[in-house]
Amino acid sequence: MKPRWKGKGSEAKAIADPMSKIVSLLQSSMVQSETCGLLSSCSVLVEVDAELADLLNRACFGRPRITAEKDKQWFQLDMEEAFYLCFSLRCLKVVGEDGCIKSNEELWEDLKSKKTVFPVSYKAYSHLRHKSWVVRSGLQYGVDFVAYRHHPALVHSEYAVLALLEGGNDQNGRLRVWSDVHCTVRLCGSVAKTLLIVIVNDNCQGAATPSCLEHYTVEERTITRWNPEQSREDQAVL
Repeated sequence: MKPRWKGKGSEAKAIADPMSKIVSLLQSSMVQSETCGLLSSCSVLVEVDAELADLLNRACFGRPRITAEKDKQWFQLDMEEAFYLCFSLRCLKVVGEDGCIKSNEELWEDLKSKKTVFPVSYKAYSHLRHKSWVVRSGLQYGVDFVAYRHHPALVHSEYAVLALLEGGNDQNGRLRVWSDVHCTVRLCGSVAKTLLIVIVNDNCQGAATPSCLEHYTVEERTITRWNPEQSREDQAVL
């Protein structure tokens, strides 16, 4: 499925301003400002100025949160987004409810306790982000994530992503039978997306610390509907 750009000139804008460059600018800005976030339930809240808010929006991390404090701007990061900025990009520090900055190991344990499949979902998220895909929540489509080639303002998402653990005894409880696969593929087709299965193999490393992630391997599989009309061989008219 080809990218579906939104309007004339969108593809040119994306090429002129690659996502990898925007993320690099965001990383530098957050390091220089020593950005901290507040752990709040299943998300992280970050107080930002106008410049950082613009970079977060351009890089597609988090969403602005409206508050009664007109002189302050806040962004709400999902768990995978926050840990990616903290662990992979090393540009965010997260403060716990006790007011102390959490180490990567402490934050890892916190996030695992709130989402049992977090190691798998995070590995899938970081795998796609490292490839410069924009990764957003796929909740509205019944999947883990949706992946965009660039900013959602310029292009529609191409993939609906499910993150599954290799040999995990269906830890996610999805795609267990053929009817599950059929329904999911039909749904993805109806919203013009390709179903991408990201299979994470922990290689018996467990998930005790975030350092185990470097030993994980990832396999990508796309599943699409077979259209007999498109696959039928041309037959000469007798």
